[in-house]
Amino acid sequence: MAPATLPAIVVTAPGGEIDEDEAAILTASDINRIGTPDVLASLARNLPGLSLSDAQNNPWQPNLVYRGFTASPLQGTAQGLATYLDGARFNQSFGDTVDFDLLPAAAIETVTIKSANPVYGLNALGGAVIFATKTGRTAPGLRVSGAGGRYGRAEANVEAGWAGEHASAYIAVSENHDGGWRLFSPSTLYNGFADIGWDAARAGLHIKAIGADTNLTGNGTSPVELLAVSRRAVFTHPDNTRNRYARVSAHPWAALGDTTRIEASVYFQRLRQATLNGDAADIEGCDDDDDAGLLCLETASGDATRLIGADGNAVAETLENGSYGVLNRSSTRTNTAGLLVQMTDRRAVPAGENVLTIGVSHDRSRTEFRSSTELGQLTDERSVDGLGTIVTQPDGAIAPVSLKARTRYSGVFLADTLPLLRGLKAEIGLRWNDARILLDDRIGTVLDGRHRFSRLNPGIEFDYAVTDAVSVRAGYAETNRNPTPAELSCADETAPCSLTNFFVADPPLRQVVAKTWEAGLSGNTGLSGWRLQWSLSGYRANNHDDIQFIASAIRGRAYFQNVGATRRQGVEVDLSARRGDWLFHAGYALTDATFRTPLILASPDNPSADGDGQIAVRPGDRLPGIPQHRGVITIDYTGRGFSLGGDMQAQSGQVLVGDEGNVQPSTRAFAVFAVRGSVALSGPLTLFASISNLFDKDIATFGAFGETTEVDLVEAPGASDPRSLGPGAPRRWMAGLRATF
Repeated sequence: MAPATLPAIVVTAPGGEIDEDEAAILTASDINRIGTPDVLASLARNLPGLSLSDAQNNPWQPNLVYRGFTASPLQGTAQGLATYLDGARFNQSFGDTVDFDLLPAAAIETVTIKSANPVYGLNALGGAVIFATKTGRTAPGLRVSGAGGRYGRAEANVEAGWAGEHASAYIAVSENHDGGWRLFSPSTLYNGFADIGWDAARAGLHIKAIGADTNLTGNGTSPVELLAVSRRAVFTHPDNTRNRYARVSAHPWAALGDTTRIEASVYFQRLRQATLNGDAADIEGCDDDDDAGLLCLETASGDATRLIGADGNAVAETLENGSYGVLNRSSTRTNTAGLLVQMTDRRAVPAGENVLTIGVSHDRSRTEFRSSTELGQLTDERSVDGLGTIVTQPDGAIAPVSLKARTRYSGVFLADTLPLLRGLKAEIGLRWNDARILLDDRIGTVLDGRHRFSRLNPGIEFDYAVTDAVSVRAGYAETNRNPTPAELSCADETAPCSLTNFFVADPPLRQVVAKTWEAGLSGNTGLSGWRLQWSLSGYRANNHDDIQFIASAIRGRAYFQNVGATRRQGVEVDLSARRGDWLFHAGYALTDATFRTPLILASPDNPSADGDGQIAVRPGDRLPGIPQHRGVITIDYTGRGFSLGGDMQAQSGQVLVGDEGNVQPSTRAFAVFAVRGSVALSGPLTLFASISNLFDKDIATFGAFGETTEVDLVEAPGASDPRSLGPGAPRRWMAGLRATF
């Protein structure tokens, strides 16, 4: 490559261009297809192997599931996807969570989904999700949009980009409001992004800044009998998450010769997160005469212990006819810094061009975590009013926490695309991961811990161009993830924890190792004026020492546990066709995700549980929360001054969380449709509109179990079904204007 043709470089992930030929890539036009930017919705309507589930029931807090592996903002979810934003690790170090609300959606240039490869480092069990942002050179001009819609939806976006001979600048700001289609569920987001760059023929530098201030309400699942009365109903509330996020990064690159360049990403970020969750609790007046007038905490088996306050005394019963609940509060303050440096060499060899990338990465973080549980009263609307007593059980089952967690994640990697023969190449990946986790209890010593995990992961794939139009590939990869500070601090069956207060013990957990085989065919051809692109893929990923969040005998509490082997295997078929102004896309994915090790797990609210609240899991039982079948169809037509389009997403039901033994009914299969359109007005103005869930289907994308008999459901008196579902949004519309200058 001649120096004059070297492109501007902003590293987006380790390994450079490895696996680029089979990656799924969405561009800014895909993300903005409905008129305003929506990263998650664009992924769901374009990728059959990717689904979104409403575990929290907030549009910015879904579980993103790809090939049976999850990226989620929720603590307690087994994370299995590595995420990167402009070369920086985007999994938050405390629990490997992925906070989608922090992404500057208007500024996203591309989203790339890649399958498992060791070069992507920790958490890439199922692959990597890579976000790349815009620059003034890739997105020049001024774009302004505003939209509003049903249930208090309002959004505004402003983007501006400029590029000179060497310098460039880009800025984007967004404001989102959602009244929430469910009751008591408003959300507000403010996001900002800026990029300043200098790119010459042989070197360049970009400085990027991201800021976010979000206030999200996600009230989670509701009992099925309550949803039958009203889809908008919530069980208990509030369930609120407040995030404040800032990140600054530098992205230098330089040519070291005609064939070699070095590129880097260096960042510092700060996240301040506060949560408030009002929940029902198994707290009521003690039955024992010796404890008359006191409150007791009960387990699913009926055992009861006195409820103890922060002063060490038993808590007196104060509500004559009311129900008790709890307010779980947490505060997480995390500072993270890191760098990724890699050198890429491209040079001719007898069979073609060899592309070799070698690099190192290091990420370190410091987290201050605090949490407490306040005794409260359930109101008639099932909100929780605090009563001022902080619960402090002597056994640690419910107690205040103050923890300092430090992580040190290092990696050394190699990625090589090596031509072997004409049309045949090998893509080689190799990475050594080293993780250190240091836990310091600020109240006592029970949470103290020092942990270290390391592993060398190999990977190789062979790609063969059978013809100019057909290619075949086959490969193998090993990847790993270490237990997070959150998981290590909540791994004791005798001292379980809630999603917002889960630090009570520190037994060891083993790191998860995934071994993945994959093969595929892809091609392109012309047919009757249509240009067709197609692909067929099959994979099998075996997880060893997988980690799951397991329910405990105390309702609303759980703990992390190695559950032995699990397997994700499947087939994906994808077809795109373009002719003139028409674009058609269809895809289907089969995802078979199962346990491979027999287990006995606690699930006290499952009707199939035995007298001790336990269920049996057999090899072959399906993992919960993962649809086995999913299909997508998208059709778009772009005419002169207008566009019309629509899509369909269909998927089978999924096993409820807590029914790992697969005895209870799954959620129902469904198909939902959406339409969209735009028309050019005078000058730079365009009017756009969209409707989701066009036929207002009553769907559920997530399910679990919960105790309802202890809570007065005024809307559904006598409700006793423990199934609880995360309902999908009903029909919603949005319309707006955008201007491009």
